Amino acid sequence: MPAPVDRGESRRAANARKRISRRPSRLGNPAGTSASLDRGRRTDAGFPALLTRTWHRAEQAGDLRAAVEILLTLDGHVPADVQLRALSRHDEAALRALFGLTWRDDDQAAPLGPPSAAAETQDEDTSRDEERTFLGEIALSTSGRIVLRGPSQAPLQRERVAGGTLRVPWSQQALHRYRQELSRTAARQTEAVADCRRWLAEQGAKGRDELLEQAKEAAQRTAPFVLYRGDDQYTNFRDRNTLTGKTLWPGHPDCALSSLHGVPLDLWSDSDVELVVGLSLLIASSGFGRVEEANGTQLTIDHVASMLEHIRGGYNEILPAPGVAPAASAQVTDLMALAENLCERRPEVGASAQLYREIHGALMHKIERVAGPFAGAAQETEVAICRDLRARLPFTGTTLAELGDEIVRTPAWLTAPHGDLGTGLESLVHHAVTAVGSALRADFAMSRGIRSLPALITAMRDEQWEQICAWDITHYFCCVVPLPDAARHFGGSIAAVADTAWAMSSRMQYNSWHFVPGNLPRDRSVVARDHFVPPTIPDISLYSDQHHHGHVNNKVRFSIRSPQAVTVDGRQFNGFLDLRLLRCEGPAFTEQDLLAAHRVSRLVAAATTAAAQLAAAGEHIEVTAFDSPWHWRQITGTEPGTPAGAGPS
Repeated sequence: MPAPVDRGESRRAANARKRISRRPSRLGNPAGTSASLDRGRRTDAGFPALLTRTWHRAEQAGDLRAAVEILLTLDGHVPADVQLRALSRHDEAALRALFGLTWRDDDQAAPLGPPSAAAETQDEDTSRDEERTFLGEIALSTSGRIVLRGPSQAPLQRERVAGGTLRVPWSQQALHRYRQELSRTAARQTEAVADCRRWLAEQGAKGRDELLEQAKEAAQRTAPFVLYRGDDQYTNFRDRNTLTGKTLWPGHPDCALSSLHGVPLDLWSDSDVELVVGLSLLIASSGFGRVEEANGTQLTIDHVASMLEHIRGGYNEILPAPGVAPAASAQVTDLMALAENLCERRPEVGASAQLYREIHGALMHKIERVAGPFAGAAQETEVAICRDLRARLPFTGTTLAELGDEIVRTPAWLTAPHGDLGTGLESLVHHAVTAVGSALRADFAMSRGIRSLPALITAMRDEQWEQICAWDITHYFCCVVPLPDAARHFGGSIAAVADTAWAMSSRMQYNSWHFVPGNLPRDRSVVARDHFVPPTIPDISLYSDQHHHGHVNNKVRFSIRSPQAVTVDGRQFNGFLDLRLLRCEGPAFTEQDLLAAHRVSRLVAAATTAAAQLAAAGEHIEVTAFDSPWHWRQITGTEPGTPAGAGPS
């Protein structure tokens, strides 16, 4: 562990120390002095490359409907439902009129019947020129949305689409359907906006300002998201930011929410009205995290109502009858009552079943799921993990719960040296990560935490919140263990695996740094400090190697994240640690994999809580392992500063 900065250290010395590379293969060398890059950025990786491949596949499909299905799923990378929910009002009407495709489960409109002639092959359409009334276009935007050109609309802008466009013939039948759909959606939207304005008016000027503040904090304290309302885009992530986030500070005049403060309601645009109400409903249903479940879609009231109803259905499969009642109507007042009811009953659901999120990385879209029972596959994984841990640790439990109980009953073991590590806690972390990574065939497995529990306890007792916020990432750790054959993803280079593991470790230290302040009192220094709301439920990510540069460069394609709370001196820290598993290529992890991994992270959390109790009673415990030299030795089998030889990979 790098020593904290000495108060007597000069600025020049401190800066010189920071310029020394901590990358395992270059340990001790000045950063930035390498003659060449270890790995060039791949041109076939990331989101732009995915869009290009998707477009080429659609072009080659031959059949127009098959091409549309490829575009809707980004060639199998996202559920079609997500893309359907991203369509603007005109594009939604066009896609339904042409192909009979819609996300709406309970539409009051009359059935539209079979798809129009546009759903047939392009060759068949060409042979019926006499039926063609209008020749439109369909394309994939650079943000990943399907866009269409309908009647009386300008040609699609080539600079805003990925690849090119496909021509779409419109028959008289399709035009008739389109007019019907536009009429219905326009009436639905007019009614929804009027209801939103009535509800916002009832909140009064003070209430609206409070809603704006809440929405701004949600944008600031959650991961990047992109929301649409018609053709308007609201984002703290892509293109020009329009919401508070990493680019726009709270109160920035370019933030759409900040710019509404003090503005009379009748001057708010319809898009802004639905944005504020939609965000308020989502937050009321489960806090800031729920906003990400609308990521990449239209934030309209009917869409939010559909989301809440879907969540209600999942909860009612777990809750005793009668469960959560449906919204009495589609009006905001009744939807807000449903959202608040869902929030109130959510802990009850979580106590009976495991909630988790399924993340579709290409569009950063998250879906809350209610997991099924801990069944055969997860049980077999647990047996394998426990067998491995019994062989490496002085415990005899046959389940992870039994092992946790043993550790909590004999916590002194956590502070004593074990094997080649300074404490039992470090040994448990290392062996737990190794065991679960091996059992689930993860290319990399890891777990993070804080290095000094005593330092955290002392700062908390002295209410030194600013000091805790000032700690840098070296006050945290992450143990990363690759599979023995992980080098196959990195050209067979063991050194590249060590460097990748350390890059992951550093990023996970940053995540601890990012989450810990979210558990502290809302002191001025805490509010001012960049942090996210700590995670409380696990997730499975699919194709997460699209946007995040670290994920792209280090081939983080499929992953599991299992965050856990730890109690330190009477204060609960959500997301204090987590267990992560990742694969550089398929297959994706399953729900049963997640359930098994979550039990492992719960074991590590129980041990960390026990260690915190010892630290609160005066025991000294520090995590000194899992730094750059440790990762090099563990992965290459050689000492830092020597070439990676024939050691374990």
